[in-house]
Amino acid sequence: MAKKDDFKPRFATLCNLYNTSGEFIDEAIVIYFKAPKSFTCEDVIEFQCHGGLVVASLILEETLKLGARLANPGEFTKRAFLNGRIDLTKAEAIAKLIESKSLDAAKILSKQLKGELKEYMDSLRDSLIEILAYVEVSIDYAEEDLPLDLMDNISRKLDSISKELEKTLLISLKREGLIEGFKISIIGKPNVGKSSLLNSILSYNRAIISDVAGTTRDTIEEEIRVGTHLVKIVDTAGIRGESEDFIEKMGMQRSVKAIEESDIVLAVFDNSREFDNDDKKILDLINEYKDKKKIFVIINKMDLPNRLDLSKFKDFELIKISCKQDTSLVMDSIQKYLDSQSIQNDLILISKRQIEAVREALNAIKEAKEHLSEGELELFSYLLNDAISYISSVTRPFERDEILDKMFSNFCLGK
Repeated sequence: MAKKDDFKPRFATLCNLYNTSGEFIDEAIVIYFKAPKSFTCEDVIEFQCHGGLVVASLILEETLKLGARLANPGEFTKRAFLNGRIDLTKAEAIAKLIESKSLDAAKILSKQLKGELKEYMDSLRDSLIEILAYVEVSIDYAEEDLPLDLMDNISRKLDSISKELEKTLLISLKREGLIEGFKISIIGKPNVGKSSLLNSILSYNRAIISDVAGTTRDTIEEEIRVGTHLVKIVDTAGIRGESEDFIEKMGMQRSVKAIEESDIVLAVFDNSREFDNDDKKILDLINEYKDKKKIFVIINKMDLPNRLDLSKFKDFELIKISCKQDTSLVMDSIQKYLDSQSIQNDLILISKRQIEAVREALNAIKEAKEHLSEGELELFSYLLNDAISYISSVTRPFERDEILDKMFSNFCLGK
């Protein structure tokens, strides 16, 4: 490797690199990061060699001969977390940032890297610990003169914390697609133009088009960029009211599953055909999901005479198009919706793990409040401990000794 005995920490040094046989490999920049001033808080050596796979592979091969090993996936971030360099919110933000699907996602994750979610969750966590300290004082020092309105104040503080957590959870669930990537499903009865719509959106013939109903038997997935968003779009099998065909039934089941997993649903109807039982099946589906998903009702084949009763869709905004002519109105509507999901100042949870932790914390707080109102302070304390543990799991473990710190910093007991 480099024929040099010492390197000044955090300085770029130009070196000649050699293999173990003394053969020259490359002229490269070497930077030594001395612990703890590195990403992992450990000693780290960084090589910046010339481009291409061959030179980098040769350097890597030589380091392995000298006793190094290949890092496991995520190992550097894991070491940074274990050594206290970053918390769990930053670790997850790094992973998500690498896979970010949109400019908005990158902006949100950058805020996480600055520690904004950590500060927010830690402040709520500290408030819960303070409440727990007050309650445990009431349990352990019941004969002391404690404020008469103590329990009312605790209840009000819990209400405030619950509202904050509920707001964060609601925003996070609604904006989950910003982080994970939005998913759009195209549904409709057979032969209404779903595949034609997909092909038009993609600008190439991805799906087979035929006048024979039921040509698409399985879901077809593609990724496409809409504005600054990378979205996955799914063309589903036609949904009928009834079918005896086993393969077609399987396709319809997958279509319903695609709806459940989507953030946006494009429900396509044929303007040139009368409303029938198959259309009713689609209408019933979108009515079932209209409060959970963004639904766009697409009336296709507007270039043909109208036979479809449009009054059936009075609860939905209609997008009238002809896939053979122009589908830009559909894409404009989708982009407008996706852009509207952008977040300005609100913090959001960026993983299912964080969302589940906050949901469990809310459940524990709600149950704890019931016991508080009944004066069952031991059960209240037990459940509040659970809530603190769930909140803490978003950023860092919960240390029970912190309760003692709060107790003795806020009360003058046992003089």
